[in-house]
Amino acid sequence: MEGRNGTRVTEFILIGFPSPREVEIVLFMLFFIILLVAMIGNAIIITLICTDYRLQTPMYFFLCNLSLIEILMTMTVVPKMLENFLSERKTISFYGCLAQSYFYFLLGISEYVLLAVMSYDRYVAVCYPLSYSIIMNGKVCIWLMVGSWMGGFFSILVPTVIKLGLPYCGPNIINHFFCDSAPLLHLACADIQLVEFIDFIISLPVLLGSLLLTIISYMYIICIIIRIPSAKGRQKAFSTCASHFTVVTIGYGTSIFIYVRPSQASSMNLNKVAALMTTAVTPMLNPLIFSLRNQKLKEVLRDSITKCLGLIEHAV
Repeated sequence: MEGRNGTRVTEFILIGFPSPREVEIVLFMLFFIILLVAMIGNAIIITLICTDYRLQTPMYFFLCNLSLIEILMTMTVVPKMLENFLSERKTISFYGCLAQSYFYFLLGISEYVLLAVMSYDRYVAVCYPLSYSIIMNGKVCIWLMVGSWMGGFFSILVPTVIKLGLPYCGPNIINHFFCDSAPLLHLACADIQLVEFIDFIISLPVLLGSLLLTIISYMYIICIIIRIPSAKGRQKAFSTCASHFTVVTIGYGTSIFIYVRPSQASSMNLNKVAALMTTAVTPMLNPLIFSLRNQKLKEVLRDSITKCLGLIEHAV
């Protein structure tokens, strides 16, 4: 990381969203609330799934892992963004920047592999209901979960090592609110076409491959649902997939817009707004989507609230 004048780049400046001080304070308060809602909402889902026997099924096992990823994703990016809203010098260390980028993409890739796994789980539940417990047994679920995490780990390892070895000569200003891949790469004083191509090659199968698996799964699911004779049966079958389908639509749409392009240097402001969806807004919305559209989860949540209120009244 030696610069042209012999100096070493030890930190980067995150531009974020350049605004007057008053606006930055408002943004701090807004995203602090979003952070709290995301953390509390996902923590509640994890707690309910781990403590209530009615949610001890493969679908909720994967949902628990999704909520964990959302919490980690939010904590990887949003706290530093909040700090920079209140700081005069919006800096991040070189290795802190690489670490943030690595964990962001590790969690992002793991999430999309997990979403594809969840779509397969819904496919088995709807298309093979009598064999569901046999096909999606505990061992299979654990291996699918481990595979989603390992997919993220190994997919992003090589690009991160390459970025670590690139020379960064200055300037050290990143036009983003976190250490995203494209703005970081464009600070390297080296030919980055190969690295951009590697990023593109990794993004393509992860996003589009998992999306293709999701689309195929839902095509089969829809074909089965429309054959169900009763309207109540069709509604029940669709309700088991509606929340997952909503999350998939938001997540894939945003990430394909940002990352599945050979060059990402243009439209950086649009990328920053879109990235807010994956780092802050989606982790906040996912618990609401799953709790509002999932009858069993609403029932468990309602029972838990009633139980807690009863304990409080008894204590008083």
